[in-house]
Amino acid sequence: MDTYDGGIEREYRERKKRSSFIALFMGLLGLNAFFQTNRHHTMPEWVPASLAASYLLLAAHVLLYMRRARTLVGARGITARRALTERSRSWHEIYDIRAEPVPNTTAYSRKWITYLYDTDGRRFVLPHMDGWQLDDPPTEVATLKEAAARHRGMGWEQRPEVEARIRRRAGHHKAWERAITAGVIALLCGFLLWLVLRFTTPHPPTLLLFLWLPLGTFAAVAALLHWRWESQVPWALRQR
Repeated sequence: MDTYDGGIEREYRERKKRSSFIALFMGLLGLNAFFQTNRHHTMPEWVPASLAASYLLLAAHVLLYMRRARTLVGARGITARRALTERSRSWHEIYDIRAEPVPNTTAYSRKWITYLYDTDGRRFVLPHMDGWQLDDPPTEVATLKEAAARHRGMGWEQRPEVEARIRRRAGHHKAWERAITAGVIALLCGFLLWLVLRFTTPHPPTLLLFLWLPLGTFAAVAALLHWRWESQVPWALRQR
């Protein structure tokens, strides 16, 4: 974290470098998996090609994030810069900044993530304000909020209507997470079924098992969970 002239200006960027051995190992593992799949597979050519393209896009995104991502704090507000995009909020649009513990964390993963919440209840992650780059994220956030108080022109008191919006959006966010998990499980089940069908039929339904089954599962679970969550939200809050 860099500060300038002792004021509110701060730049949170990657200072503690991740192990290059891990990145090299993951790269070699992915290339080996693609080579073995391309060498011995009996599935349509678009399947390994799609997997390889997805892996390369993911690797490029990670490299861009490591190079560009940072959190910029100034007198006007906060900007979160990610791999390809930026999100900014002025101090009057910021409701709160919270360092939150990561549930079910391991010894080698980050234990804290810092979120910015705006007055509409939306939140986004502030890059590198986490347990990897900061020794004590909660203390750093408290110091930042104290320095920002005069720029906001107000305190950091909680407001019930904003807290209700935060809970509502958190519920929908959890619904998306569970829908993605269900889609991944459907993809794995489809892969196992495809392996079985290879020995019982000459032409297993590859497109159905690898594409439509995961997408259909994701869409169905997402629609069900969003409807279930929205049905529990008070009617007055739905109009906001």
